[in-house]
This record gives sequence, structure tokens and C-alpha cells, in this order.
Amino acid sequence: MYRRFFKRLTDILISFGGLLITLPFMAPVLLFIYWKTKENPFFLQKRPGLNERLFTLIKIRTMTNTCDSKGNLLPDKDRTTRWGKFLRETSLDEVPQLINVLKGDMSLIGPRPLLPEYLPLYSDFHRRRHEVRPGITGWAQINGRNSISWQQKFDLDVWYVEHISFKVDMKIIGQTLKKVFIKSDINRSDGMTMPWFDGTN
Repeated sequence: MYRRFFKRLTDILISFGGLLITLPFMAPVLLFIYWKTKENPFFLQKRPGLNERLFTLIKIRTMTNTCDSKGNLLPDKDRTTRWGKFLRETSLDEVPQLINVLKGDMSLIGPRPLLPEYLPLYSDFHRRRHEVRPGITGWAQINGRNSISWQQKFDLDVWYVEHISFKVDMKIIGQTLKKVFIKSDINRSDGMTMPWFDGTN
């Protein structure tokens, strides 16, 4: 009953309330980013969701579009601004995903949506993470986030798919808030994101 009905109802109520509460704080942030970059303060990217259906993920921009002399984008760590690093460390860049939750593209809790380029590399086991809506946070995020291997991440994602419950979701929310405040497991030591998934690592 929770998985089929109450989980989605909870998503709608919390995401709507969250957007109302955060709007007064996020509006100045978005205006500041636009002033600094002269670009859309939102970062939009296609990601696969439930049943691998693509949707547009919404985040706050944390990087510039600075390129090298050949016109290629610089590495993420070289394009991430000081305010962008702060937004990532506090997870404030994730707040616009409440819009994705309200629309039904995502859930508050679930496997994090990854790049569509990874889809052809997935095994049948990997694909099980798409049996549920992707989440803003999830079981893998409270058990290592970017500090664990891809295989560990997929194992944790599939564990969540098989054990969805109100109790598990409440535990994830509590642990997520704790990790945001103490800023643990947020970034790998060599940069800002996970390494590229090649189907084996």
C-alpha cells in the first residue's frame, strides 16, 4: 500500500510544501547566479527515470561553461565556482528537483538518476534500479554517496528497490539531513563527481 499509493502522496505533499518554504531563499540565489554568469541559473539535463523513460532533471547551476583554447569544456573541478561548491556541499543545488518530484518524474527517495549514456552498459541487475522513480536522495547516498564504487552503489540501489517501506524512507530522510549538516560523503578526494561508469567499475 505504501509503495503503490502513500509514497507518491507523500512526495506530492512534501515537495509542494518544500517549494513554498524555500522559494524566498532560493530566489535571491538564482538572481545572483544569473548576475554572475549571464546564463540560465538552472542546470537542465536529460536523465532516465522510471522504466528508463527520459525526463529533464532540474538543478541549480554550480559551474560555468568555460572552455579551453580548442573549444572543449574544462574539467568539472575547474569550472565549479566558489558559490557552486558551497551549493553542492550544502545540497542546495538539489532543491529544484522538488519540481521533478511534484511532476512525477522523481520521488523524494530512490536511486539517484544517472546519465542516459550509461543505459547501454547496464546489466539486467543494474537495470533494476529503474523499477522505481529516481530520488533526490536514496539508500546509496546515506551509505557512501560518491565515496563508494559503482558496484557498491548499484547493490545499494537494488537493495532499496526490494525493501521500499515507510520505515526505510524515514531512515533515509533522517540520515540525509544529518549528512548534509556534517557534510560527510559529499565529494571524492580527487574532484567533485563520481568517475565515468564504463560498465565494469
